[in-house]
Amino acid sequence: MSDADRIAEAASAIAETRLLRQRLGVLPSSIRPRNLAESYRVQSAVHEVLAQTHIGSRIGYKIGCTTQVMQDYLGLPHPCHAGVFAGVVHQNGVSLTFGDFCHVGIECEIAVRIGSDLPPTGNLFTRESVEPAVAAYMAAIEIVDDRYLDWRKTDAPTLIADDYFAAGAVLGPPVAAAHIADAAGLVGVTEINGHEVGRGRGSDVMGHPLNALAWLTNSLAEAGAHLKAGEIVLTGSLVETKWLARGDKASVTVEGLGTVTLSVV
Repeated sequence: MSDADRIAEAASAIAETRLLRQRLGVLPSSIRPRNLAESYRVQSAVHEVLAQTHIGSRIGYKIGCTTQVMQDYLGLPHPCHAGVFAGVVHQNGVSLTFGDFCHVGIECEIAVRIGSDLPPTGNLFTRESVEPAVAAYMAAIEIVDDRYLDWRKTDAPTLIADDYFAAGAVLGPPVAAAHIADAAGLVGVTEINGHEVGRGRGSDVMGHPLNALAWLTNSLAEAGAHLKAGEIVLTGSLVETKWLARGDKASVTVEGLGTVTLSVV
């Protein structure tokens, strides 16, 4: 089987399982991504399939495992990226249907909207070089779904190929980047049913959320891709993932960016 056939078969298996809301197990060794580079090739192929469904086209990225708390929780010692999709970015206050997920959860995020393209320059991107391209910051809930038979036993390349739990987002109103003095100092709080269940700050994200953005731009450049104006990036959860039950109401508040909410019905 050629590499192209392996990529296509893996992407088909992942996309079909996801769309049917079935739990994904360890892929057969014949099609399992062999390394991180191959996992991102499968991920791109999955995105092509999802673009023809209710999930929609990719409109940005999520960056996972950018904080120590999430690296410890998921057992992955380095960042990874996945897609954010048009069909599952929701208005503030959305009611999610419990049965639309295998096991729905939330993460507390500082999101950014890109104002200008960031094509490769031949030099590594840094926080300072990506900052002028950031148009706005937003408080965000990343919606995640534990759609795996046992994610602790699923290899990281397969999880990345399947967008690493990604299932949507709720975005708050954009706040112009010029109005945010230092995103590293922003405090984020997650509440469920009115009770605080976790908090963190922007500096937990690789020292600064824009360090995570620089990591993403460098990772994309290695694959011949780049961030484009208008895209949304979730920079990583400030709080360990919280799993929700039917009837739960959840909120994420980020100092200076406001509050976003959702409920599960």
